[in-house]
Amino acid sequence: IVIRLDHRCGLGAFSTVEAAAVEQTAARAGLRGKSLTMATLNPQVKAVEYAVRGPIVMKAGDLEREMQQGVKQPFAEVIRANIGDAHAMGQQPITFLRQVVALCCFPELMHSPAFPEDAKQRARRVLQDCGGHSVGSYSASQGVDCIRRDVADYITRRDRGVPSDWSDVYLTTGASDGIMSILKLLVSGQGPSRTGVMIPIPQYPLYSAAISELEAVQVNYYLDEANCWALDTEELQRAHRAAKQHCQPRVLCIINPGNPTGQVQSKKCIEEVLHFAHEENLFVMADEVYQDNVYSADCRFHSFKKVLFEMGPEYFNSVELVSFHSTSKGYTGECGFRGGYMEVLNMDPQVKAQLVKLLSVRLCPPVSGQAAMDVIVNPPREHEPSYAQFTKEKNTVLDSLAHKARLTEQILNSVPGIKCNPVQGAMYAFPQIYIPPAAVEEAESLSLAPDMFYCLKLLEETGICVVPGSGFGQRQGTYHFRMTILPSPDKLQILLQKLKEFHLHFLEEYSQAEPQMSSSNPEQPSHASKQPD
Repeated sequence: IVIRLDHRCGLGAFSTVEAAAVEQTAARAGLRGKSLTMATLNPQVKAVEYAVRGPIVMKAGDLEREMQQGVKQPFAEVIRANIGDAHAMGQQPITFLRQVVALCCFPELMHSPAFPEDAKQRARRVLQDCGGHSVGSYSASQGVDCIRRDVADYITRRDRGVPSDWSDVYLTTGASDGIMSILKLLVSGQGPSRTGVMIPIPQYPLYSAAISELEAVQVNYYLDEANCWALDTEELQRAHRAAKQHCQPRVLCIINPGNPTGQVQSKKCIEEVLHFAHEENLFVMADEVYQDNVYSADCRFHSFKKVLFEMGPEYFNSVELVSFHSTSKGYTGECGFRGGYMEVLNMDPQVKAQLVKLLSVRLCPPVSGQAAMDVIVNPPREHEPSYAQFTKEKNTVLDSLAHKARLTEQILNSVPGIKCNPVQGAMYAFPQIYIPPAAVEEAESLSLAPDMFYCLKLLEETGICVVPGSGFGQRQGTYHFRMTILPSPDKLQILLQKLKEFHLHFLEEYSQAEPQMSSSNPEQPSHASKQPD
């Protein structure tokens, strides 16, 4: 296994001390030094880590390039199951969305009979609100007005009549842009008054990366793996109490449905979380980009806003809440358009003006992405010509994802040494894996996290690219990986079979320790019972 360079790549390849030594050597040699070096680089940038595109993915790219140059590998292709990029995994675009965006980008197509009238009507409406009737112009920093109105109407329909004011809606460059903008507003103070941001563990690495970049304090609360990754308010209280010793917890981040864990929070759980936020005066950030991705018959998506409204005016008129959505997930999977929105509730009006100022610095989100977002919130209606095809395509995607979620859980749980909770929603499985002590020792001798070592071996022996759980956070002494359920059913079946064979061989190779889990023993392994730090 070739791994010596993998844990020393990217920005982590040089420490500040090493970089300074390199710079001094160059100066002694009479070479003109660079202004920006690893020694002078912003230390917060060096602190940022993003596992989804980390060393494993770089190694996968190296393997693909080697194979293109004729280097033989023990597999026919690299299967990238590391990121929720639906179209890269072969998912076909939703026809109606692409028609509307195409018409917006090339209005001459309005004359073509190949495009249905309902797509033309939506494109005309968007273009009417664009400067010069062109998506090539800047929009307002908050987004195109008619699209913001459509988002508000969508939220009201989704939440069964709970009102949404379009002036509270801001279009964003994907959900990530909105999340980063809101965190920028919230981070302040020094020392014990520095803003603490409560995030779930496991978490989507955007949050830890943003916290590092902004020099905020990361406050971990652990999801309950033994209870299908449920969110427990007692754990929230524990994390909050501990954090108050060294920072000022002000923000509570929720991902529902969960990434990387795939759970869907119940209404009762959301009520308890909002009650906790109200009692502790926490600003709530609800990441709801997977709201259309619910597969379990026992689960249903409940928006934080709707639940907050149903808790009554005391809560609905006071809890500060921002919720996020995106074109990248759901049934469309349009990651490249970078479309999204956020709805902001109960924000101080003066702070709201500061938010608009902050957003104006980046001018506006991509207008084509805004148009894509408009189709998601304003899809064809029953009486319109595109309704039947749109509904068929949407259901085909979601039914396939539901099938693949069940398939993934079933096959992973058939493997001794792997335990996977039900994939209730989102696009990922996050199974716990048993790693024998001998493998843990070998990983540590290479300065690698044990699950990073496991995932590197998996990649180099099978071509399967997944992300180690250490990149998302996990309870000490447990090991996981995250994989998407996005490959086609046939390719997913091959992936899971290869993974099964690899894991059995891995256990045999490091047979000094017997596996602690099997499909007939669903209990957590003994090493999973350790409490978080």
